[in-house]
Amino acid sequence: MNKSEIAVKLAKKVGLTHAKAADVVDAIFNAHKGIVAVELVAGRKVTVPGFGTYATRKRSSRQGRNPATGKTITISARKYVTFKAGKTLKEKLAK
Repeated sequence: MNKSEIAVKLAKKVGLTHAKAADVVDAIFNAHKGIVAVELVAGRKVTVPGFGTYATRKRSSRQGRNPATGKTITISARKYVTFKAGKTLKEKLAK
């Protein structure tokens, strides 16, 4: 399912126009200026009770190997996004 499909389902579920629903979905999930992305970039968690929690973690730099040449390379440190499913979502999926 992509953002457009989410917008269509949201529009049907709450009685919005497709354009308004698409704006809402984009305001939440846009990778550059959406609410979730802005909070994660600022280092804050985003928790949706019952659904799950988005957070960021830091990975230290480490040594790796270039598979094409076999040379050892240094992989730089970076932040990455994690998602932990909430209890209600886990229970729903377990059925």
